[in-house]
Amino acid sequence: MTMQQAQRRHIDTILSYTDEGVCAPLSPESELIGRSWKRCIDEYGLDPSQPRRARIVTQQTLREHQDSVDEFLNVARAGVEQLYTNIAKLGYVLLLTDHRGITVQFLGDRRFDQRLRKAGLYLGADWSEKYAGTCAVGTCIEEGQALTCHRVDHFDATHISLTCTSAPILDPLGNLLAVHDISALDSPDPHSSQTFALHLTQLYARMIEDAYFLRRYRNQTVFRCDASREFVQVNGQYLFAIDDDGCVEAANTAGRSLMSSYGSGSDTKLTSVFECELRDIWSIPYDQDDQVRAFRHCISGNTFFAALIQPRITSTASAPSEALPTDESVPELDALAADDPVMRRTLGLAKRLRNRDVGLLVLGETGTGKEVLARAVHQSSHRSRRAFVAVNCAAIPESLIESELFGYVAGAFTGARARGMRGMIQQADGGTLFLDEIGDMPMQLQTRLLRVLAEGEILPVGADSPVKVNCRVIAATHQDLGQLIERGAFRADLYYRLNGATLRLPSLGERADRQHVINRVLTHLIDQGQLPDVRIRADAMSALLAYDWPGNIRQLVNALTFAEATCDGGQITANDLPDECLRDHAIAATSVERDVDPDESDPLLAALKKYRWNVSEVARRYGVSRPTIYRWMQQQAIEPPRFLGNVVAEPANSQNSRQILPKCAPDSS
Repeated sequence: MTMQQAQRRHIDTILSYTDEGVCAPLSPESELIGRSWKRCIDEYGLDPSQPRRARIVTQQTLREHQDSVDEFLNVARAGVEQLYTNIAKLGYVLLLTDHRGITVQFLGDRRFDQRLRKAGLYLGADWSEKYAGTCAVGTCIEEGQALTCHRVDHFDATHISLTCTSAPILDPLGNLLAVHDISALDSPDPHSSQTFALHLTQLYARMIEDAYFLRRYRNQTVFRCDASREFVQVNGQYLFAIDDDGCVEAANTAGRSLMSSYGSGSDTKLTSVFECELRDIWSIPYDQDDQVRAFRHCISGNTFFAALIQPRITSTASAPSEALPTDESVPELDALAADDPVMRRTLGLAKRLRNRDVGLLVLGETGTGKEVLARAVHQSSHRSRRAFVAVNCAAIPESLIESELFGYVAGAFTGARARGMRGMIQQADGGTLFLDEIGDMPMQLQTRLLRVLAEGEILPVGADSPVKVNCRVIAATHQDLGQLIERGAFRADLYYRLNGATLRLPSLGERADRQHVINRVLTHLIDQGQLPDVRIRADAMSALLAYDWPGNIRQLVNALTFAEATCDGGQITANDLPDECLRDHAIAATSVERDVDPDESDPLLAALKKYRWNVSEVARRYGVSRPTIYRWMQQQAIEPPRFLGNVVAEPANSQNSRQILPKCAPDSS
């Protein structure tokens, strides 16, 4: 059977069912699908014989929908990307819509960009039932439950090759917040082939919902319980946000199921849901070694094991006397990381050694912040009142590095200053000397530096007697000094003199606290007056967190500077980021109005043709700046046309070099 015949048969099936109630859908959700088909015809006035093209909202409308769920998108990002990693190889795409069915986040394989766009599996797509007909997202919104809309379950005949599975995500008060959906352009015929997809979608919807709940109530005590004592601390199924009197302020979906007999609202006390006294709840962290306590449910009598998630800021009266900080607080070093394990180990070692005069060797890729760490060690040490002198061994010409490091006396050589000059090592006396890119230091100077470290004195160029110096040396490199030693390019004795301890910095792409780093770098740029006060919207943060940052923090600084220069209204969006920071071109260019030719192989070229090469209009449709459009044109080797009088001659690479188009009027808006 051809696709056209299959679509005709599908249309007849819908009309027969809605008119006569016969030939009902055969899927497990047959009643649900049947109700949706009736709504489509009776309430929305949709005609199955008149398929509708995918509707992609404008950039401005998309931004409004994204802004309304900005905090939620920040939380959902990790779960969405984790699930997509697991399903991408199976041919699925992932959509996250708001409660109105507008796709506010999308992940898909760009190789199938044209087909996905045509099918409406794209950022900004409207999957509300009123517009798209029976579909997983729209019907999930109307029915309030998870479902699979498989092939002929869809109302629109052009969707009968699709399989879509959606699950609702509710806010802490039980209202629909978003819909989580995974879809595929092609799938096996049996509906049962999507059983696992339904379970997986529901699982991640619950994970995202619970993460958002914990984010919303991070400043309140959360009572977390589960039927398993072993899992309650890491994956407790039931969540209740409670106040000081034990009243339930909010609960997740599972938690509300335990409260179904008590209604909802802040008048419900946890002590009426479980057989306990208020003091039993507050003593959970202290009564048992594992900080877990068992409770019986008042109605079912089932046993649940509970733990407390307490706010980060707690009163001293409520904390046990044993709860003392295990690590000394050093603000200069603590500010460099959040919860990245490698960074915490590095900073923990730096804290212990900051007041010791042992040499430190900082290892890390270019741009990871080696000098920032060295400066923080200096500022947190007893040498902080004296100078921190940074020397880039790779930047000083070899002919000058000796005089720059060791200084010289008057008349030491032609062109020398009349009074001589104190070298950088002497300038760091009493403070810290930071030798960046130590692997590039010439062998001759390595010998002299070794003598300085061993004897604590320098001999300026042209001097007869040495000068005592007392400085701490911190060296840094991105090179493998072990390999340099094997090649004879670095002295082994100098290496062991410098390497009293090694501080390793992970690359930015490896760090678990990338969001902390991004926010801290932005704050620093604003505080230093290098950038005005701007904020990073959730879609931009998602793109920044997904990028692997080969240039590390140095590249991040440039990216934020670029984004601020191109953004509008003091808000950085994904469209404002440099192209290389966008994991998928679809993030940057998916929201242009889709009335261009859907079969055009190059969407940008199609848009330029449609708007008669008016770059300002194309930039407005894409929601980006004109320089961005010109940059995309350059990357795709799209040449602008030649203007001949009152007509525009298409360039050769436009695939229609003979076509003559009317010249567009200047951009009047």
